[in-house]
Amino acid sequence: MSNLLENNQEISNTLTNSNENELTNEKEQKSFLETTLGKTINTAIDIGLRWVLPDFIENQIIDVKDSLIKGGLKEGINTVIDSAVDMGKSVMGIFTGKFDSISQAQDAVKNGGIIDGISGILDSVVNKTTENGLLNSNIGNLILKGKDVILDNVSKNIENNFTEQLSGIEKLSRYEESWKGYFNEKDFDGMEREYANIQEQLNKLLPLENTLKQARQIENIHMLIKNNGQNFNLTNEQLELAKSLT
Repeated sequence: MSNLLENNQEISNTLTNSNENELTNEKEQKSFLETTLGKTINTAIDIGLRWVLPDFIENQIIDVKDSLIKGGLKEGINTVIDSAVDMGKSVMGIFTGKFDSISQAQDAVKNGGIIDGISGILDSVVNKTTENGLLNSNIGNLILKGKDVILDNVSKNIENNFTEQLSGIEKLSRYEESWKGYFNEKDFDGMEREYANIQEQLNKLLPLENTLKQARQIENIHMLIKNNGQNFNLTNEQLELAKSLT
């Protein structure tokens, strides 16, 4: 019994602590969406500016974008994303505060009016920067006249982002199944390769409880074997403890 307790204590010390590995929460999902969608929207605006200001060279486009950022574009985008997510959850009746799937998050962002929000931010920021002399009024007028082109790019980029997320879920599943295959074959090198793929893919995905559950279980068992000198002779108690930490 004492040996079992010592083994369990060693496993607890070497595996990721369950308190540090909470599956997901509203704050993590909101932070991920703010970062990921923020980059997506910024890229779309950059592309849109090149369309509406075709005679501008790259450095001039950068200067225009910098002026918009000084006028509060970045903060405005983050506010719009947060508001759209919250509004979408309310419209869809998501009272837990957490998304259960990529599709659910995608629908919430759409229902939250993110495109209308970005449209309003562009109006506000362009007007502010022209009034403050940060942006030439003629350039500001060109941006507002071509705003539909910019918004169309934003919409397409957001759609592509969620499509990539759905594709990423499928990739993660394939990596996990491949890891299990190598585990059954007791091929640690193969496990290590797929483990790296799993970790890389997780960093690209919206943190969802269903997505993380199996990945965390794999992580626990993988680290147990690795820290035990790649020894696959695990006791039932060790395997059950690894599973219980997910």
